[in-house]
Amino acid sequence: MTGDDSAAGSGPVLRPIDDLKVTALGGGHGLFNTLTALRFLTADVTAVVTVADDGGSSGRLRAELGLIPPGDLRMALAALMAAPAALEARRRVDPASAARHERWARMLQHRFGGYGALAGHPIGNLLLSGLNEVTGDVVEALDDLIDLFDVDGRVLPMALVPLVIEADVSGLEKDPRVSRVIRGQVAVATTPGKPRRVRLIPDSPAGCAEAAAAILDADVVTLGPGSWFSSVIPHVLVPDQLAALSETSARKMLFVNLAAEPGETTGFSVERHLHVLHAHAPTLRVDDVVVDSASVPEGLERDHLERAAGRFGAQLRVADLAVPGTATHDPVKTAATVVGLID
Repeated sequence: MTGDDSAAGSGPVLRPIDDLKVTALGGGHGLFNTLTALRFLTADVTAVVTVADDGGSSGRLRAELGLIPPGDLRMALAALMAAPAALEARRRVDPASAARHERWARMLQHRFGGYGALAGHPIGNLLLSGLNEVTGDVVEALDDLIDLFDVDGRVLPMALVPLVIEADVSGLEKDPRVSRVIRGQVAVATTPGKPRRVRLIPDSPAGCAEAAAAILDADVVTLGPGSWFSSVIPHVLVPDQLAALSETSARKMLFVNLAAEPGETTGFSVERHLHVLHAHAPTLRVDDVVVDSASVPEGLERDHLERAAGRFGAQLRVADLAVPGTATHDPVKTAATVVGLID
């Protein structure tokens, strides 16, 4: 398939693929959509999730308990529970079970109201943090929730300690050549400046062994879409995980954001997203760089993007991926694109 072809082709029929193992790397809403998409194709989906969030409920629990922030992990669990394909498969066997799963997925996402100490905390964040504190092992706590709710798939952190994102940001001083160091995921995501480079604290953290094993064991590994500096790039800054990405025989697919995000990537072109990722992980190799056809019109811009994809050793794949009128990936279109590539 050439770079000008649509990865989705004429629209493959979505169907489960026997024995397909997929590992999805990301965080937040981008990973939620990817997991929803992949669940159309297989129940054997492992989510590997960033653990640097320091805002909202996650930030409060992290600061108070010293535990891994639970928010993105909770969202990934809810995505696997409530994916339309997962619920439909349950309805065919046990409608009552499907209804319970759908209800519990909503419950895990429900945030307490009011103005007290619990205000703003999702139920799932408190449940996961409580189990983590009791077991002393976030992987065991996540596996316990998977077993408790009888969820297909697995959710894993990319590291076993809470991480801090630190960025060199330009545009905050009078001299545009001067960078300022900004620390914290929320600060990086909302900065009015332009992040140039990000680091993790602690530097070169130990990865999650189970996450590396899931990457090595997968048939397909996806990275992105998501907040580029805080949900995508951190995955290649964990040496154990980058090594697993280098060693795996899985087909590796990089899904690029449909549009720049205010704050983190204001003014970024699709090509710029690739250049920044490559600067952080020049040894990273992927098979497919997948972009939305509307975000990169045919012509010179797409030619430049093909060259940028080539720096990863990848083919550029162009497909209709967006929910119409939005900058959000459509899970059905994403799943069809994955099918088109692996078929």
